[in-house]
Amino acid sequence: MNELRVLILIPARYASSRFPGKPLAKISKKSMIQRVYENCLGIKDQLKNSVVCVVTDDERIEEHVLDFGGEVVRVDDDVASGSERIALALERFYSDTDWDFVVNVQGDEPLIESDLLSRLASYHEQSSFDIATVVKPFHGHKAEHIDANKVKAIYSPINGQCLYFSRAELPFYRDSVDIKDWFLHIGIYSYRPEVLKKFCKLSPSRYELIEKLEQLRALENGFTMGAVTTDMTLMGVDVPEDIEKLEGVLRERKIKS
Repeated sequence: MNELRVLILIPARYASSRFPGKPLAKISKKSMIQRVYENCLGIKDQLKNSVVCVVTDDERIEEHVLDFGGEVVRVDDDVASGSERIALALERFYSDTDWDFVVNVQGDEPLIESDLLSRLASYHEQSSFDIATVVKPFHGHKAEHIDANKVKAIYSPINGQCLYFSRAELPFYRDSVDIKDWFLHIGIYSYRPEVLKKFCKLSPSRYELIEKLEQLRALENGFTMGAVTTDMTLMGVDVPEDIEKLEGVLRERKIKS
């Protein structure tokens, strides 16, 4: 396990229709991208051969990451997804190493913890899945279940496989008026390097275009995807209003510690 070579890439774009400049937004006096980077960096305590790097297309983000001492590379190409951006970073800057896994961590997950990343890498190593990701189990939580920004995973606890992802209210409990068990998808992906390269050569798929979820391209083209489950408190940032919610979580953690 400690000898695994894991490349963690954090795509961070400045442009965003709902939240321009999101990676540089301050959360309790520290930028979001710095929080994500530093939290990921803890993986080196368990996986000494890992590397963490921000992949950006913007000079402001590049300079900011360098200012706080982080590793960053520029990929300015106009690409459709974060996966395609990290694939170009792998090819241009990190192809001299035989990586076991390339992990895509969203730059808007400031509560991510390195323990989850090392567990994901360990799980992927012991499985035959092409791609591994993370899901969080819920029971009820109607507001989250109907929220189209919260992606639901149709995940089988029997074999750990993800069968589908949707913005819709899935699964649908036909015989019950109450929402019972469901899985929230956390946008973290561990790729076997050859799978990432193949995936990024594929055209967008039918259901990917309908749902606007790139992971569906992998499933539609026959790649298998497994997942680890977590109860970790994670909160992606979609709009500026989410910053205040995050700061509340951080204040609560500080009080408890």
